[in-house]
Amino acid sequence: MKPIIEVQNLSKKYQINAQQQGYLSFRDTLSNAFSFSKNKEKEDFWALQDINFTVEAGESVGIIGRNGAGKSTLLKILSRITPPTKGQIILRGRVASLLEVGTGFHPELTGRENVYFNGSILGLRKSEIDKKFDEIVDFSGVEQFIDTPLKQYSSGMKLRLAFSVAAHLEPEILIIDEVLAVGDAEFQKKCLGKMDDVAKSGRTVLFVSHNMGAVQSLCSNGIFIESGQMIYQGEIKKTMQQYLKNNERYKYSEWKNNEPPILNNDYFTPLYFAIVDNKLNPLNQAIDNQTQVGVLIESKIDTIHPLLSFGFGIYTNMNEPVFRSYQTDHVPNIELSIKKGRNRWIAWLPLGLLNEGDYNIELVGCIHNQFWIFEPRKSKIEISFRIKHNITKSPYWSSSRPGMLAPSIKFNSIN
Repeated sequence: MKPIIEVQNLSKKYQINAQQQGYLSFRDTLSNAFSFSKNKEKEDFWALQDINFTVEAGESVGIIGRNGAGKSTLLKILSRITPPTKGQIILRGRVASLLEVGTGFHPELTGRENVYFNGSILGLRKSEIDKKFDEIVDFSGVEQFIDTPLKQYSSGMKLRLAFSVAAHLEPEILIIDEVLAVGDAEFQKKCLGKMDDVAKSGRTVLFVSHNMGAVQSLCSNGIFIESGQMIYQGEIKKTMQQYLKNNERYKYSEWKNNEPPILNNDYFTPLYFAIVDNKLNPLNQAIDNQTQVGVLIESKIDTIHPLLSFGFGIYTNMNEPVFRSYQTDHVPNIELSIKKGRNRWIAWLPLGLLNEGDYNIELVGCIHNQFWIFEPRKSKIEISFRIKHNITKSPYWSSSRPGMLAPSIKFNSIN
């Protein structure tokens, strides 16, 4: 039997305008649109280069790699959203994909109309959609709004309905990107359960996620992509080992913005981000979990906003979230000194909190309940450190404890 997916010498090229410009007025932009200057340099960027792999029917495949590796570009080509520059793909089955919230939906149509609209795109007859309609709506949890135009849905509601349609209309190939990160924890768990059911039913699943725990539990095989090239394809545990081994070279304890800053906005321009010791020096070696370390954040602020919220998230080397913290979490910190110009802050991590292992720390920031400045898992401002020993005075623990955390909690007798 032939593979359900064949990818042969697949490459995708984009052109980047290398001309550096500041902010332009509307008149400047309009003038440039009619300008035929030959001075604009363009650079070729290969998002994918010579990708080759096959997927057998019924396989569940996790596609892993760092941000910008080319994973989403690959899925867009497989979903026929964008064409390849070179090479070809052969799909022997109907494809349903969920790459962005509301993909394949029309904002002016109601939820009900979009279910039938999306189903017809997949090549289903109305009678086939009728049989699944109640199940789709029940899973999505938007039955109260099913006859409301989609443009009035929140992003979470769109995601619920879009995933429910993609998963229940029984495509032979289901393609899911990191979009599930938009949903709440309960819905993510529900989606992963449904995807597991889809995989066990004999259909093919391609899954991109930074949550390595979810990838490992859901997928039997994996593909590791780095800088647009396929590094490894094979059993999921071996694929993840290759990814983590390759990722070792990216370990670093400090991040510096360039001058002039490459990331710049009026509310919060990061200048320096580091994991430091008690003398504010960047960590250059592994530590035990009783060593005092802090997260140092340095930023330039041009416009003070009362709803500015910034902090960091800690993840394991498997990209599983440990916790996220903001300066606004602690009530006295809500009035934390924030001034125009250069600011420095330090957040000390509790002693004995983390277990042995490798950890990544990501800078995050937002204007509360309005917009992200640096969105979690997308900010690309990340540092790393390693805890080599979990120190406890108890004689009962001679080896590492299981889990991400290893706090020493005191028990007391009560009458």
